[in-house]
Amino acid sequence: MPVRGGNKFQAQLQKMAGAVTSAQTVKVGFLENATYPNGTKVAMVASIQEFGAPRAGIPPRPFFRNMIAAKSHEWGPAAGALLVANGYDATATLNMVGEGIAGQLRQSIVDTNAPPLSPVTLVLREFFWTNPWDIRARDVAAARDLVAQGHTASAGTSTKPLVWTGMLLGSIDHEVT
Repeated sequence: MPVRGGNKFQAQLQKMAGAVTSAQTVKVGFLENATYPNGTKVAMVASIQEFGAPRAGIPPRPFFRNMIAAKSHEWGPAAGALLVANGYDATATLNMVGEGIAGQLRQSIVDTNAPPLSPVTLVLREFFWTNPWDIRARDVAAARDLVAQGHTASAGTSTKPLVWTGMLLGSIDHEVT
């Protein structure tokens, strides 16, 4: 609705500001309570995957940064449109924005296929498919030895990065405060 005149405009702005609820932020990602069955924080694993761990031979797989670069320009306009559509209910709006961004982050994990998994990781997946939380340093060393001897993972072993257990993908959440 067009508003003309300084007093009318100011009154309309105050009316709109009064209608906005108090929620101010939305957090999206791997929240503090998300843990693997062995207690490892999902956020820590996500960070290692995002930035890599060169001493452990893990290359970066920047699924989070790539999603932000590709999608963040959409968030402001979407939030503005949702705020109006939700009658200036900031909590409802930020919940919708948070779920949307969480969905984009999940899709980014699904879309990330590079760099490929190492032969050692593939051997570990072959032998520890159902319970990767039991892998110890001696198992990694044994897998390295097998790869050095020419062993390769069987054809049925998944080569998709970031989705071994589904915990990373399934732990993405949002929180409005």
